Amino acid sequence: MQEIELWALIPFGLMLASIAVLPLVAEHWWENNLHKLYVALGLALPASIYLIANGMTAQLEHQMLFDYIPFIALLGALFVVTGGIHISGDIQARPKNNVIILAIGYLLASFIGTTGAAMLLIRLLIEINQQREYKTHTILFFIALVANCGGVLTPLGDPPLFLLYLRGAHFMWFSELWIEWLTVGVILLAMYYALDHYFYYKKENTANIMADIREQSPIRFSGLINVIYLIGIVLSVLFLNPSYIPEMGDHHAPLYIRFLREIVLITLTILSLATTKKSIRDDNKFSWDPILEVAYVFIGIFATMTPALIFLNANAASLGINTPWQFYYASGGLSAFLDNSPTAVAFHTVAMGLPTAENTPLVAGVSEYILRAIALGSVFFGAMTYIGNGPNFMVKAIAEQSGIKMPSFFGYMTKFSLIVLLPIYIIVQLIFL
Repeated sequence: MQEIELWALIPFGLMLASIAVLPLVAEHWWENNLHKLYVALGLALPASIYLIANGMTAQLEHQMLFDYIPFIALLGALFVVTGGIHISGDIQARPKNNVIILAIGYLLASFIGTTGAAMLLIRLLIEINQQREYKTHTILFFIALVANCGGVLTPLGDPPLFLLYLRGAHFMWFSELWIEWLTVGVILLAMYYALDHYFYYKKENTANIMADIREQSPIRFSGLINVIYLIGIVLSVLFLNPSYIPEMGDHHAPLYIRFLREIVLITLTILSLATTKKSIRDDNKFSWDPILEVAYVFIGIFATMTPALIFLNANAASLGINTPWQFYYASGGLSAFLDNSPTAVAFHTVAMGLPTAENTPLVAGVSEYILRAIALGSVFFGAMTYIGNGPNFMVKAIAEQSGIKMPSFFGYMTKFSLIVLLPIYIIVQLIFL
């Protein structure tokens, strides 16, 4: 077992601190994706040099080639393909209709990703509610439901789950989290309906409601060829893996075999770009900036995370985290303020270093009960702040561009996540973990 000096973890700490702090203290500077790349490379370089100099090149290579590349290939494919589907129209913004859209997004999030579902539906939801005065609460619940909690049922749903999938969790294993997924969804949708019903019937003025009734247009879909590509993405992740093609896990296999899934995903991405009308992406205000931001930032995260993962694996037993509820709150607490993908990987590594009792069911090399806690904590708690999951800030920015006043970073927590989401998450832990 290689020994990692504590100072080698500093680049990882600085990388995570940059993600959490720089958007708050240097917002305009951090908005430039090249600046994110400079920070990522500047911190990745010393971490990489340390690993290579200490004979840990294989761990770094695995992290960048067999975690980072699949991660970006999947996110990029989902981002491009969903960006080629445009939904337009304006139906009456009654509480029932808003709940239906949120419920559809909650279900879609597990199959086209939280980012894909959020970007597919947020502009439609804003357009439907444009005549209403009280709509901030709708965006807040959208962030919780569609951009986060809905993505539990498959590894496509949220990046931390895909990384757990790459570490050996079977594709269909995530569907076993359906009861927790359903519990959170039902409670959140019921709370939203009650709140929206109050605003619509008690607070909205008559002029707004009459305008909402008058200004309607049918829902229209365009770019539906991308649905075929979405199905292709799902099938690629489901079947193009070592479980079905053992050669993909063979270190001596040709690269085109080992990266067969990524080759197919990139091909589907190119097909989507080639066969989707430019006007459809223009209507979606499609931009490469969000996916480039993820690609640049995660170069730094994956490289600097490698010494931290080695350290955690070697010292897992001494951390004092060994029960499912501890993993749930530990992974959730960090996911709220740091990116939830490295958080999930870090705690999976901690779990790998723990002894397991005989006859304990194992998934991805760890106790199934602990992996459930890590998966649920990483996904659910990503909604606790704007920085917990990538789509959160994207949804906030789109809402503000549309003239919707959104709470500040701390306002989001004090007015929404701490009083609405946290009690629900505690209920989930008490019942299921």
